[in-house]
Amino acid sequence: MTSSEATSSPPHRPPRPNLAFRRLRGPRSPAEFAAEVRRAAREIGEQVSCDARYIGRVEAGEIRCPNYAYERVFLHMFPGRTLTDLGFSPRSAVRGRGSRDALGSDETPHLASPAYATSDTRGTHASYDTQDTYETHDNIEESDVLRRAFMTGGGATVATASLVPFGLAGTGAAPLPGRRVGAGEAAALEEAVRRIRLLDDRHGADGLYRRATAPLRAAYALLDASTTRQRTADRLHCGAGELAISVGWLAHDSGRFDDARSHYAEALATARMAGDAALEAHAFCNTAFLARDAGRPREAVRAAQAAQRIARPLGSDRLMSLLALREAGGWAGLADRTGCEQALARAHALFERGPSDADPEWMSFYGAAELALLEAQCWSALGDWPRAARHAARAAYLQDPHFTRNIALYTAELADDLARGGRPDEAAAAGLRVLDLLGEVQSSRIQMMLAGTARVLLPHRRASGVSRFLEKHASTPRVV
Repeated sequence: MTSSEATSSPPHRPPRPNLAFRRLRGPRSPAEFAAEVRRAAREIGEQVSCDARYIGRVEAGEIRCPNYAYERVFLHMFPGRTLTDLGFSPRSAVRGRGSRDALGSDETPHLASPAYATSDTRGTHASYDTQDTYETHDNIEESDVLRRAFMTGGGATVATASLVPFGLAGTGAAPLPGRRVGAGEAAALEEAVRRIRLLDDRHGADGLYRRATAPLRAAYALLDASTTRQRTADRLHCGAGELAISVGWLAHDSGRFDDARSHYAEALATARMAGDAALEAHAFCNTAFLARDAGRPREAVRAAQAAQRIARPLGSDRLMSLLALREAGGWAGLADRTGCEQALARAHALFERGPSDADPEWMSFYGAAELALLEAQCWSALGDWPRAARHAARAAYLQDPHFTRNIALYTAELADDLARGGRPDEAAAAGLRVLDLLGEVQSSRIQMMLAGTARVLLPHRRASGVSRFLEKHASTPRVV
């Protein structure tokens, strides 16, 4: 027996709540505070996947010391304070604990084995505090190799890298016989979803979708592997379902509606098998959105109504607001102005109740800007172009500059509404702003919207602004 095998683990100590950090959060909800952390990270060029769950773990004392990326963000948010002032333990007190102790020796023995490491990840785990699986993935994100991949690599590189440390990416094959799947794999799935969503927000779906299905195949292979804990099995089902929805959205946004429908149906089946109401509501929400875009408005209404029935006990007013907007979009597609206005009124009333801890992590995109955009699309479907343009302009104005794809989408909606409302010069100016963003954003959906705007503006092509837009649009490469 080697000396490392003979060394006993330190006795388990219950975590002490981090009261200092809780006081710093003040009256803000964990979700609101997490959004501030992400915003502060962007200010200094960091990338952290902070959400309400992470804040809760910090305040509960489960994360005794943050990784280096979070440390830089927290010290930026609270200048003049040290980690100790923020309620954390010194790094020297938590450094060097192995992932075997962190994740439970009965559940993830493979994580400590070099057989499941890659050249990029060997030696990473021992360098950081890995007492918490959620924190471990932000520590992996801190490694130089993955950091370079995240900052400069394509979407597929990043999505796949999220699963590489656990030997899951690439082929999608089932785990080796006799190998148990544990919390590490569940955390990898959750991180893959976060990274895919982040890249979509910045760059659009087309380039990312081409290879994002590989991690999804790996995720569903995990569901056939054995686990030792029900909680881990639940996390795997939820992670696989959310990943299916994320990949489905990439298909949806890149115009592959049949693929998107299949992925959403897969997520819905996963949710029902696992008895996961939150996942089921999310799958129905996206199904409603897809049905609207695919020209099936009655299906959109029914899917949105089903989502609302499922989501009501979850206690998230913001989720119910978004689902009401999905229903409004269906009614608008059916040319039912009354039904649309009633659903819009519910959406606004629910939105005004504000965020809460019950809001799902995936809804981080849903704020005042997205509400305005979805309402603009309703009025556009009803043919009320001036009202649609007002809401689209508000959406573009309110959107956080970090979400490049959404700015392009909202401005494309504005350009189309202005064009159809008889304001060609303003429409062309908005269209040119979108074309300037297409170097960063790859979205077939946005390109299709611009193509429609260009067709509407053709009769006005002699106007100088319109001519410039049409010429630039014609010379812009299309996503294949």
